[in-house]
Amino acid sequence: MIGMLSGTCLFAGSGEAIIDCGGVGYLVLCGSRTLAGMGEGAAARLHIETHVRETAITLYGFGTEEERAWFVRLQSVQGVGPKAALAILDILTPGQILSAASLEDKASFSRASGVGPKLAARIAIELSGKPAPTGRMVAGAFTAPSASASQGEAARTEGLSDMGLRNDAVSALVNLGIDQSSALRAVAQAYAGFADDPALDDLIKAALKEMSRERS
Repeated sequence: MIGMLSGTCLFAGSGEAIIDCGGVGYLVLCGSRTLAGMGEGAAARLHIETHVRETAITLYGFGTEEERAWFVRLQSVQGVGPKAALAILDILTPGQILSAASLEDKASFSRASGVGPKLAARIAIELSGKPAPTGRMVAGAFTAPSASASQGEAARTEGLSDMGLRNDAVSALVNLGIDQSSALRAVAQAYAGFADDPALDDLIKAALKEMSRERS
């Protein structure tokens, strides 16, 4: 199985890229968020999810391990295949997916191409209360040094830096005896009220206020 590719981007087109790794060009299927951050002729590192079928071996590439892990998690929901999972990751960052699932926000999932209202509701319900996938914990992220790719890179990484903050807040609430599902929902609601990433203590306090408000 292939877990990561590091090399040179030879081609980045509609839905796919070719990565040259030591003279071998690998065809990788990617979402538009990942492709937007890639520049032809630039160094590239992609986290890979390999699908093996009787008739084909397909590589799916992602700029971060978080995105790859969510690609797998989304497909655990009945009716969600690779195409729908990529479509969701095109419009929602991993942090936004976690928030939408925690709040059972089916409208956010329904914005993805090919995801209808029924499937969106199923995704929201089945992922609700579950923590973010841990992934393979591989160091490093997708590299796109070309200036033309900077805008796409910024869009791709938006919302990823908050994952550790949210997870720490959820862990703190769980340590206080709050069940994980309630902790995830409270943190998601509290985080949405901040314009920028808050301090951990502030996020925890805001989450506790959210829970008190729900109980009153």
